[in-house]
Amino acid sequence: MTREALAIELGKTGQGDRAAFQRVYEATSSKLLGVCLRILGDRGLAEDVLQDTYLTVWRRAETFDATRASPITWLVTIARNRAIDRLRAAGARVQTRPVDDAFEVEDAAPLASEQIESADEARRLNGCLEELDDKVGGAIRTAFFEGVTYDELSRRQDVPLGTMKSWIRRGLLKLRACLEQ
Repeated sequence: MTREALAIELGKTGQGDRAAFQRVYEATSSKLLGVCLRILGDRGLAEDVLQDTYLTVWRRAETFDATRASPITWLVTIARNRAIDRLRAAGARVQTRPVDDAFEVEDAAPLASEQIESADEARRLNGCLEELDDKVGGAIRTAFFEGVTYDELSRRQDVPLGTMKSWIRRGLLKLRACLEQ
């Protein structure tokens, strides 16, 4: 669902349109569940928070303002805040340990050399993506960076599903060849 279509559906939801609310849910629930899962780390809790999120969306959809935020940003903010509230309510506390135990604690941050290597790899990947045809590069970015399905991509681009799969497969083959150089 496009940004504009989602904004329209949220507006209808704010007016009490249950069918519009269902379309909003179908278009966004997997992404919002992912947000909740990343924060909470527990699927059961994440599903509970997702339900709370959509209750809030149903009650507050009329306050959504497309001039202030994109629909997905507004929805993710609600989900994120609900998940953080649940963590706080559960009493997530920092565990304290004696200072002498600090010698045994490893630094989880990546080494500077690893960060430089990751940045170089990202630059190479972006360079190779730029070499692809715009529609193919855009489809690959959308599919892999935003998690949009091939089926949804084919609808957005108004092309058959098989065509979209072919574009992405050929594009990935070109990317691999570019990255191997």
